[in-house]
Amino acid sequence: MFKDINKAIKILVAVDFFYNSAFASFAPIFAIFITSKIQGGSASVAGLATAMFWLTKSVVQLPIARFLDRTDGEYDDFWAMFFGYFLSSFVPFAYLFVSQPWHLYVVQALFGFLMAWAAPAWYGIFTRHVDKWRVSFEWSLESVFAIGLATAGATALGGYVVDRFGFDVLFIASGCISLFASGMLLFLKKYLSRRVVGEKIMPEKRHYNRRP
Repeated sequence: MFKDINKAIKILVAVDFFYNSAFASFAPIFAIFITSKIQGGSASVAGLATAMFWLTKSVVQLPIARFLDRTDGEYDDFWAMFFGYFLSSFVPFAYLFVSQPWHLYVVQALFGFLMAWAAPAWYGIFTRHVDKWRVSFEWSLESVFAIGLATAGATALGGYVVDRFGFDVLFIASGCISLFASGMLLFLKKYLSRRVVGEKIMPEKRHYNRRP
């Protein structure tokens, strides 16, 4: 059932398993960190910090996705994804130095900007490499392993780590795990194509190439 899945899909799911585990480890208790460790932290600050991430990501992601679609081949997607994952891996380390709400807002906005590069690139590569005869199964691998099981295990472990060792240890561990996940992406590069024939020609470019 699993052995015939192509290597690119296996790598992408494995990367997301570790990366999502890293950030899921503190997601359900992040508001506790904000209210207890940040001067002036409150439920409102926690809500606005989350909003800063999603607002920044939402505003920036569509133009970035459009840009990635305009360029041929998969290497642009790969580097957008790699640097998005790699640079965002320093976000948990940045939380160690957050002491004011505005510090947190800046970090969250930067996090959203970086994920706006990584997310559409990941979607594009996964979609092109998914085996066409088992699309539902391979997308479900991402949903079950890289999201569901990763989140279940990481959230339980993250709460225990904070109770036993504190938030600093959890953030350092999270940053190290996400850096490891980013490094795993380098194994993906040899399975990518320099050119994607036909599929990435924008409709407006096809229009210009038509003969009267």
